[in-house]
Amino acid sequence: QVQLVESGGGLVQAGDSLRLSCAASGRTFNTYYMGWFRQAPGKEREFVAAISRNGGITNYADSVKGRFTISRDNAKNTLSLQMNSLKPEDTAVYYCAAGLIPSVAPRTFAYWGQGTQVTVSS
Repeated sequence: QVQLVESGGGLVQAGDSLRLSCAASGRTFNTYYMGWFRQAPGKEREFVAAISRNGGITNYADSVKGRFTISRDNAKNTLSLQMNSLKPEDTAVYYCAAGLIPSVAPRTFAYWGQGTQVTVSS
């Protein structure tokens, strides 16, 4: 089992950058496939990015490819999401999640943080 706590959200202007962090508890962080998801008001939760256990393989939604970078530090039990060139349509609550298999489907991730709000003004 792992507990996840996100931080780093906020209100920014279009074109700005933000870095989200996710702190994981427990000693088994490096056994989990990690992902970032987001949910805007009235919309379903959607995949943003994911990273393999050792950080060697990453996957991105088309909407964020080239602007967002996911990374992890297994020694510090942390997951990060660097978000550049933010757009108003990136506004959402961002969640980090841990799962046991590579996937982009929220239902396959067993553990979730509480979320952090990102608001991008135009």
